[in-house]
Amino acid sequence: MKFPLAWLLFNKWLWIIILSLSAILVGPFIVIILILNLPSPELRGVATFMIVFGWGIAAGFKDWVISKRSEERMKPHAFETAE
Repeated sequence: MKFPLAWLLFNKWLWIIILSLSAILVGPFIVIILILNLPSPELRGVATFMIVFGWGIAAGFKDWVISKRSEERMKPHAFETAE
């Protein structure tokens, strides 16, 4: 039984997934190379600190959004509290 793969190669979602995964894998290496090519060690330290600081802010914001969503789900509605 011959299985035609032409439909798979023309599927746009396959290429979106392949390009997304490639960007996820190659992107950090490009950032590291750019940081290592900075002219002074002080700039390398500042760039690394800014990445870690931004990562922490993004993680904190994500946790805050998740906690707000869970509070909204737990909040009793007006018709549930009326007696």
